Amino acid sequence: MPIPDALTDFNIADAAVSVWLFRKSGLSEAPVFTGRWVPTDDALRGALREAIHEIRAGIDEAEPYGLLAAIGEGQALTISLDETHAGLVVDSAAAELPQRRALNVGQMRNTDFYVVKLTYQDQVLHAVTKTNSSWKSRQIQNLFTVYFNGEQLGLEHDPSFSLSRSVDFFVVGEDIVILDKADFESVLNYKQAHATDFVELQAEPGFAGLFVDMAPLVAFVGTNKLHLRRVSAIRQKGYYLNQEFMNRLRQNYAQAGLDLTFDGNGRLVATEAQCPDIIRALLDHRLLSVFSEAYYDVQNATAVV
Repeated sequence: MPIPDALTDFNIADAAVSVWLFRKSGLSEAPVFTGRWVPTDDALRGALREAIHEIRAGIDEAEPYGLLAAIGEGQALTISLDETHAGLVVDSAAAELPQRRALNVGQMRNTDFYVVKLTYQDQVLHAVTKTNSSWKSRQIQNLFTVYFNGEQLGLEHDPSFSLSRSVDFFVVGEDIVILDKADFESVLNYKQAHATDFVELQAEPGFAGLFVDMAPLVAFVGTNKLHLRRVSAIRQKGYYLNQEFMNRLRQNYAQAGLDLTFDGNGRLVATEAQCPDIIRALLDHRLLSVFSEAYYDVQNATAVV
């Protein structure tokens, strides 16, 4: 899948640069983002342009975002802007108004993520990165900040912050290009979306009816981030609603080496030990190679025919 043209064609070298600091509140599906912009000098703006140019140049290919997709070297994931809460960030950083400027260190501390906003003519590129511990008050309150002048250490009185040379994800046009999946999900509350997905999945008659008792599966998934992503993917794929798929699963699970138990009515008898294979089966992640005639577990599956 090609990298979005809006990113590859963006004129980074001639773009105006501003930096926005964001705090996030609310653990609900729709988080609240509060942003303030901070003036920057020429040296920092130049360094940020250079870093973002290098990051973009390092993206060789992009694939659609999937709940179980992984990002390898030179790879990125893409997702539509309107499928996320990123539009709230874009709207908040729309204009560098005087009343939105950070005026003191207190308004900068405890920033959750920051945005390097690049503007060229009528095009805008947002580079979003989660902050490190240098932005957290409780991480620095018991530390001295020092500098080295070539001969000795001295006490640094001005507060310091660190901006990463990496970017977690870009927002450009109607697309998001993701370089760090975990931070993307953290910033935009995707884990909470997964948890909500699982609650809604449990309430679906078509899913609940698969089980004699769903409680062992609910306990197994719990709040585990990976398990929540997997059950969200189960809902997204929807194989459990396909009666032909479920009939073939009941007929062939043993041949595929899956540890499953069905009662006389064809319902799954869930146990803690069998939950991994239940999830694997409903994801359709136990696949047969037509070449080796061996079964394999896969982390993500993309249909090609």
